[in-house]
Amino acid sequence: MTTYSIIDVDTHVTEVPDLWSKRVPAKMRDAAPRVETDSAGRAWWWLGQHRIVSVGLTATAGTGDFKHPPKGYDDMHAGAFDPHARLKYMDDMGIWAMVLYPNVGGFGAQDFLRLGDPELMLTCVQVYNDWQTEWAAADSRRLLPITSTPFWDVPAAVREIRRCAAMGHKGILFTGDPQSFGQPILGDRHWDPLWEVAVELDLPVSFHIGSGNMESGLLRDKIKGYGRMAAFAEVSVGLFLNNGRQLCDLLMSGVLARFPKIKFVSVESGIGWVPFVLEALDYQFLGNHVADDRPEFDRLPSEYFAKNIYACYWFEQTAPRRLLDKVGVDNILFETDFPHPTSLFGDEVHARIASGLDDCDENTRHKILWGNAQKLYKVTPPDAAI
Repeated sequence: MTTYSIIDVDTHVTEVPDLWSKRVPAKMRDAAPRVETDSAGRAWWWLGQHRIVSVGLTATAGTGDFKHPPKGYDDMHAGAFDPHARLKYMDDMGIWAMVLYPNVGGFGAQDFLRLGDPELMLTCVQVYNDWQTEWAAADSRRLLPITSTPFWDVPAAVREIRRCAAMGHKGILFTGDPQSFGQPILGDRHWDPLWEVAVELDLPVSFHIGSGNMESGLLRDKIKGYGRMAAFAEVSVGLFLNNGRQLCDLLMSGVLARFPKIKFVSVESGIGWVPFVLEALDYQFLGNHVADDRPEFDRLPSEYFAKNIYACYWFEQTAPRRLLDKVGVDNILFETDFPHPTSLFGDEVHARIASGLDDCDENTRHKILWGNAQKLYKVTPPDAAI
């Protein structure tokens, strides 16, 4: 019998080629996401006229890397796209449950904005959520879908959250940088209906790394100047820090004061930067007498973080050895990012855990690897009656 010791709070599912073409109305088929294979035999996702990402780049675990991704589905670890193979891999690794995130629509569903047609954009989000629900049905105790949202349309987003919650989804995917898409800032009352439904349904809101606007000519310039892989390394770390910026925005927005029961998760951005950001924000908060102008703030930014926000780690070693108390052991979740290029895979999963948490007491280790996630996502444990 498998012994399970991990709940993995950030993984991705490589979407199957006919996910949208099989499900959208016929009139939308030509513009909906699709897979095309180039002359070199490499499969690519397309959104309308935009080629967005190679299929293999979302699933390098065990079969490739960022520089040499698989050409297509046959070259991937089957657990990237097949739920039964995913469950088998989870059994092999002692991982009881995995939280599931998308690829093609973007890590905040923002890439659907490229389609330009509101009806098609909403349909693509709904189709993805339906497919993810079906995928997770292979074992709904262990495969935990997160609702992608048409955040550009708040009433539609609220309806979609309710619809998916009724199907068993465990959280809400949102962009941490809405203003970069011409939307109001996080603290604007425009978003209150979304926060209200999150509190009502007790669903955490995810700010996944890379959920902001990724369309920038700067990356092309850096690839030209630094080389492709050096540019990607620099940009990847920059994305972690972008989540730090979004966290500051959230903490100063007033959302947490207005909605004291809401929960947010900073996904795939690490934890090592959190103590500095919180210390710096508390310093600025007090030094600038923020509460004089904003009397609704009844606690320090760091105290709001401790009450309302979670952060995820995977590869880090310094932070889990030295900074757990500064982040807060009740606020840390563990992830592998399977099957992405930055993911922990195979033996590295337990090796990183062992070396990072080797000084922890068993209670702390259990909270980080299991307890915090079980409570946040209401995970059914292995020994519960079905």
